[in-house]
Amino acid sequence: MPMLNVQILQGHSAAKKTDLLKKLTQSVVDSIGAPLASVRVVLQEIPAEHVIVAGEIGKEMVMITVGLIRGRTEDQKAAVIAAMFEATEQAIGVSKQNIRVILFDRPATDFGVAGGITAKGAGR
Repeated sequence: MPMLNVQILQGHSAAKKTDLLKKLTQSVVDSIGAPLASVRVVLQEIPAEHVIVAGEIGKEMVMITVGLIRGRTEDQKAAVIAAMFEATEQAIGVSKQNIRVILFDRPATDFGVAGGITAKGAGR
């Protein structure tokens, strides 16, 4: 049940944002074999004046936080991180140097799923 929260600077076109959402979703499916139906991606646009990177206000950046149900191997985690960097650079043109990904590996008891039960209760 991968859940992505993606933060980008404001100013990208609607088409590029749609492409980013689709590419990130597919990158998760392809890299770790997650079922498409289980992938959730939320995009947040941040005003440039609300971002500082290396002391520079408004510097281009992307931050992706990913919630995963525990159990992925180190190789799978490395693959999903690499795939998200590639998808982001392709979709909105932000250099990989300005992208960061943070994985949160949680037990199945810490994810709520459809029907209001835990992922563990749903057999995941």
